[in-house]
Amino acid sequence: MTQIKLSASRIISFSLLFFLVMFLLIASPASALLFDDDLPRETKVRNLNLLAAGATLGWGIINWDYFQKSPQANSEDWFGRETDDGGADKLGHLYTTYALSHLFASIYDSWDYPREEALRLGSFSALGTMTVMELGDSFSDYGFSYEDMIMNCVGAAAGYWLGSHPGWQRRLDLRFEYAPSLSNFESDVITDYEHHKYLLALKADGFEIIADSPLRYLELHIGYYSRGYGDYKSSQPYDDRERIVYVGVGLNVGKAIEGVWRTRIFDYLQLPYTYLPVEHDLN
Repeated sequence: MTQIKLSASRIISFSLLFFLVMFLLIASPASALLFDDDLPRETKVRNLNLLAAGATLGWGIINWDYFQKSPQANSEDWFGRETDDGGADKLGHLYTTYALSHLFASIYDSWDYPREEALRLGSFSALGTMTVMELGDSFSDYGFSYEDMIMNCVGAAAGYWLGSHPGWQRRLDLRFEYAPSLSNFESDVITDYEHHKYLLALKADGFEIIADSPLRYLELHIGYYSRGYGDYKSSQPYDDRERIVYVGVGLNVGKAIEGVWRTRIFDYLQLPYTYLPVEHDLN
């Protein structure tokens, strides 16, 4: 698997790591210097964004060979059969920016920003962080990708729009799923890209006419994933690459367990094997 082939799993690795690093930094005693309650909230916003940019560049220098090459840009195309990841990496960019926008917004919300302003700042912060990443890519083997940048913008806009429309946020989730193979389990869960999926979930509970019926625990899924791209070589005698679109009916896990645990984690992460899909291979 070449470095370029790792782009989609790389973006997921970065997003999960970023959430963890931000949490640890903000929760640490050192955060008192950057996010002290006595500081103006604008100063804390500036410090957080500088911290996010620095963490992104630092990680890129250590792991992705940032600043080892002259800046370059390229077109990776979108969801075509011959792309490096079947287009799943583009959804990875969209999802990561979307999730980061809500992470930033929740922090700004805790700093007493009005909800609308927190969402707007959160979207800009997420887009800024992903732009720093893309600019760093331009100084590496990856190169600046126009398609990645467009999907970053779409993810930031989706994060803002859904967050600022509570009615629709109750109905729609953008989620990421990881479902490992028991017969071919990879110890490195985060980079096991062959078992990643992206989906949009429409939740029955978000509609008042259904909210009090047994159907409130159901949801409709529209998803996409690719398989066989990571290890594909043009010289091999067979082509087992797949680009799968699917629709399905699933269980709204967050709703089903809200009596014992109220959490929004399942608004962003899809629990495997909780839905019945009908799939179509575009290849």
